[in-house]
Amino acid sequence: MIADLRSDTFTRPGLAMRSAMAAAEVGDDVFQEDPTIRELEEEVAGVTGFDAALYVPSGTMSNQIAINLQTRPGDSVLIEAESHVFIYEAGAGPALSGIQFDCVYSADFIQWTDAAAGLVREDTLHSATTSLIVVENTHNRHGGRIFPAAGLERIRAFRQKHPGVSLHCDGARIWNAAVATGNSVAELLNGFDSASVCFSKGLGAPVGSALCGSRELVARARKVRKRWGGGMRQAGIVAAGALYALRHHRERIAEDHERAGILAELFRGLCSDYPNKALSAKTPDPQTNMVYLQVRPDQAQSMVDALSAMGVLVLPTGGGWIRAVTHLDVPGHVMPKVCDAFARCLKGL
Repeated sequence: MIADLRSDTFTRPGLAMRSAMAAAEVGDDVFQEDPTIRELEEEVAGVTGFDAALYVPSGTMSNQIAINLQTRPGDSVLIEAESHVFIYEAGAGPALSGIQFDCVYSADFIQWTDAAAGLVREDTLHSATTSLIVVENTHNRHGGRIFPAAGLERIRAFRQKHPGVSLHCDGARIWNAAVATGNSVAELLNGFDSASVCFSKGLGAPVGSALCGSRELVARARKVRKRWGGGMRQAGIVAAGALYALRHHRERIAEDHERAGILAELFRGLCSDYPNKALSAKTPDPQTNMVYLQVRPDQAQSMVDALSAMGVLVLPTGGGWIRAVTHLDVPGHVMPKVCDAFARCLKGL
């Protein structure tokens, strides 16, 4: 195996993280007696700028608890059409909270913000009242794009004018956005009522996310987590991995962005060299750690298989698009071999 580029969820804990996990002090978290989890929750709340945080098994649970607590059955949640909460969370919003999604598609997040503001449903007898807007930062399906500062300002201004509408950030990769922009995580989340952050993607921990918000929201979230089967006992063992990642793996994310840039440069060259193959790069100048390459839909699986045979794993995402994600377990010294595998496969299409 040269590199697994399917996702940044494929990282494995290194020796230092495993040591921290093995040495973790633990207790019963359902009784709020696990000291390592409590330490993690306090630290992540401080980093994100919220009053409190709740450790949960997954980002999906974190997002869905946020939706459940800030809506009522029959309400509408306004999202970008390719958001993770809509595409990748198994229909949980309608199934668990009885909400509907109003989807607005736009790869230009400032335009999306303006369009979304015009689609907010008022609380009338006949409408599905808009009670929540969800922003994804960075945005997975749009190639790891960062929600721009101007868009965040507009949506915060809108939120102030509509106090009945809450604002949630799916910040699974907010760490990447912070490194790329030079802003703190707290600055990027300023004005949001809640946020989900993930420890098992860019930070490289094996398990877990956190839901951040007010103390009142997090107290209510704890009960929903229990109701949905997310109450954990001596989970400080895995929380220690998240705590280690939070303290040691944030700044190094810049290396992932640099390696994504190497892939993007390769893809731009390949698209130029082989125009007859109808290649295109979705993120020719990636902002973070994701690069997408498009081949003909009937060739996508063949390319995935050929790359796999050479020791490079990538993820087909439909329509001929292939995603490559750089992360902690893709060191710089493997990049020449990765680039060579892509070049050889594309020549063979």
